[in-house]
Amino acid sequence: MPRIHQFFRLAYISWILVRHGLDELLLASHLFRPVRFLRYLMPWTWVPRSLPRGTRIRMALEDLGPIFIKFGQILSTRRDLLPDDIADELARLQDRVPPFPDEVARHLIETSLGQPIEAVFDAFESTPFASASIAQVHGARLKDGREVVVKVLRPGILPVIRRDIGLMYTVARRVERYWSAGRQLRPVEVVREFEKTILDELDLMREAANASQLRRNFLDSPLLYVPEVYWDWCRRDVLVMERIHGIPISQIDALRAAGIDLKTLAEQGVEIFFTQVFRDSFFHADMHPGNIFVSPEGQYIAVDFGIMGVLSATDQRYLAENFLAFFNRDYRRVAQLHIDSGWVAKDTRVDEFEAAIRTVCEPIFDKPLAEISFGQVLLRLFQTARRFNMEVQPQLVLLQKTLLNIEGLGRQLYPQLDLWTTAKPFLERWMRQQLGPGAFWRHIRENAPLWSERLPALPNKLYEVIEKAADGRLETRLPDSQFTHLQQEIRTANRRTLAAVTGSGLLITAALLLDQLPILYPATTATTGLAILLWGWTRK
Repeated sequence: MPRIHQFFRLAYISWILVRHGLDELLLASHLFRPVRFLRYLMPWTWVPRSLPRGTRIRMALEDLGPIFIKFGQILSTRRDLLPDDIADELARLQDRVPPFPDEVARHLIETSLGQPIEAVFDAFESTPFASASIAQVHGARLKDGREVVVKVLRPGILPVIRRDIGLMYTVARRVERYWSAGRQLRPVEVVREFEKTILDELDLMREAANASQLRRNFLDSPLLYVPEVYWDWCRRDVLVMERIHGIPISQIDALRAAGIDLKTLAEQGVEIFFTQVFRDSFFHADMHPGNIFVSPEGQYIAVDFGIMGVLSATDQRYLAENFLAFFNRDYRRVAQLHIDSGWVAKDTRVDEFEAAIRTVCEPIFDKPLAEISFGQVLLRLFQTARRFNMEVQPQLVLLQKTLLNIEGLGRQLYPQLDLWTTAKPFLERWMRQQLGPGAFWRHIRENAPLWSERLPALPNKLYEVIEKAADGRLETRLPDSQFTHLQQEIRTANRRTLAAVTGSGLLITAALLLDQLPILYPATTATTGLAILLWGWTRK
C-alpha cells in the first residue's frame, strides 16, 4: 500500500476515532503522553461522553467498513486479551453492509461459471436475502427443480482487505512499540490471526469442502443436518448449495410454537459440539445464532462453513483430560497437563501454576452447577496460563470461541442448562473408548499392515547392532562400574525383544485372521501372543 494512500486512510480512521470519542484512548497511551494536555483544548472533550467505551469502539468499527467490522467480530473472541466490557460489546457486531447491485452479482456468477445464468438456473432471485462483509447470498432454482442458494464474493474485496490489513499491521507495530501494554496484548499476532482467517474465507471452494466434510460426518445423525454442496457449480468466488428452511435458533417463541422441546434442543447442541471436537476432530467454529436453524422436527441445521477448527489427537486427549480434571477439581493434574502438552514452558513450577489455577477456579465452583459457565472457566484458565507464558494455540482460541457460543446459545434456549452435567458423561465415555481394551484392539488392527511391513526388517537391524557390539564398533561411553549391570540389561533387552517380535507377530496374525476364520483361531493366536509378551516383560 503506497504511503500516501496509507496516510489518507489513516487520517480518515483518525477522524472516525475522534468523532466517537476514542481520542482519549489514544492520548492515554505512552506515545502521546507528552501532548496529552492538548485534549483539554479540544472542544468535543468539554462535554462528558454518555456512551461506554465498548459501545463507542463498536460504533467506530461499524463506520470504518466491512473489514473493520469483521476484525471486531474476530477480536471479540480473544477474551484472553480484551477487557470484558469491550469483548461483550464487540460480540454484538453484525455485518451491516449494503448489498452490491444485482447486475454486478449476475456478471460475477456468469464470469465464474462461464455461461449465462439462464443456462444454469431456472429462476434467480435478484434481491439477496443475506449480505455480509465478504459475500452476499441469493436464492435460486436449478434446472432440475432443486432449490439452492448462491453465495457470491464481493467484487474487488481482496485489494480492500489487503489495504486495510496492511494498515492494521502498521498500527499494531506502533502500539506494540510505544504502548506499555502493547506487548502483552500482542496486536501483531492478533492481526496475523485475522489475516489468515479472512483470507481463508475468500476461497469459497474451501468453504464447500468444509461443508462436504461436515455433512459426511453427520450424514446419518438425527442431531445435525448440513446442506448438500453442488460441486458442478462451485468456484473460488461462487458457492452453490442446497437451500434449507428452518426456524432461526434465536427465535425462541417460534421454536416453542412449533412444539420443540428447548431443554432437549439445548442438550443436543452441547452433544453436537463435543461430537465434532472429540469424535471427528473437525468442528464448526462460527456457530453464532445467525448460522444455526432448527427444522420442524427439532434437528439442528448449520450454514456458513468458512471457519472450521481442527484438533490433533494429542490436543484432543489433553483437552479431555483437562476437562475431567476440572470436573474433579484436580488442579495439580490440570497444571501438569499444560506442561506435558507443551502449552506452557517445561521449566514452569507445577506448584505455582497449580496455585494460580486454584485461585481462579475455586470461587467458580462455590456456585451451583447450573450457574457455572464452562466457557468462562476455560477462558479464565487461558488467561491464567498466559501469565506463565503460555504460547498462543490458534486451535484452542477457536475452540474457546465455539464453546462460548454453544454455551450462550444453550442457556438462551434453556436457562437452567447444566453444561457440566451434560458434557461429563460424554467425556468419560470418550476417554474409555480411547484407553480401554477396544481402543487397544483398534490400534492393533489399524497398525497391523504397517507392522507386518516393518517386522521382517527387525531381525536384520537387531543382528547389525549385535555384530557391531561383537566387533567393538558399537560406541558406548559408560564407566566400567556399570558394565556388569549393562550385561544384565542386555540379556533382559534381548529376551524382551524376542518376546516383542514373537508376541507382536502373533497379535498381527490374529488381527489379520479376524475376518477370515472362526473366532476361536484368532482368539487362541492372540492369547498366545499376549502370554509371550507378558512373559518377556515381567520376568526379571
